[in-house]
Amino acid sequence: MPLIRTIQIEPETRLGVWRIEEEEDFFRQRVNISPEIHHPHKRLQHFAGRYMLVTLFPEFPIEKIKVTNSRKPVLMCDSYHFSISHCGDYVAAIVSTRAAVGIDIEQVKEKIEKVSHKFLSAEERMFIDPQHALPHKTICWSAKEAMFKWYGLGSVDFKENMRLHPFNYQTAGFITADFVKQDSNTRLYLQYIMENELCLAWTHPA
Repeated sequence: MPLIRTIQIEPETRLGVWRIEEEEDFFRQRVNISPEIHHPHKRLQHFAGRYMLVTLFPEFPIEKIKVTNSRKPVLMCDSYHFSISHCGDYVAAIVSTRAAVGIDIEQVKEKIEKVSHKFLSAEERMFIDPQHALPHKTICWSAKEAMFKWYGLGSVDFKENMRLHPFNYQTAGFITADFVKQDSNTRLYLQYIMENELCLAWTHPA
């Protein structure tokens, strides 16, 4: 089954994860869009992401999606708030009719270790579990990516503007975080799942 997980977070909010095994024609028959994307796999990811939106909410008006200057796809009417993330052959999406949301899906890879100094503060590095350092840091990265998508306006310093409260490494759990910026000072609550070297993290609607 390509649809490997759906979660009903609340009546107004749903998320799903899809493993892409189909050819592009499968999505073209179901999602009537013409993306200006030349790379075949990126175009396939794009189709799968849009397809996830209508899978979660069949009435979702995907033809009305616009891309902002910060590269965030949005509905200008705000009837649905949504976020999409791609990782290899996986796509994740979250949709809410109530409030802004963000989602991210990541594979556990060494590259996260190499850049961890750029997104983890000294305080955050202190709570990383040394026995599970890479997956723990992957969860932190994925959580901050979800926060970045929740904000949606770009120009964010992952170390300075996003502050994760300490949390123990587990394969599933919750994270409290603060998004601190001149135009937004918000306490956020996130949830994550780590499964088969794949991390999924998302924000809960405020």
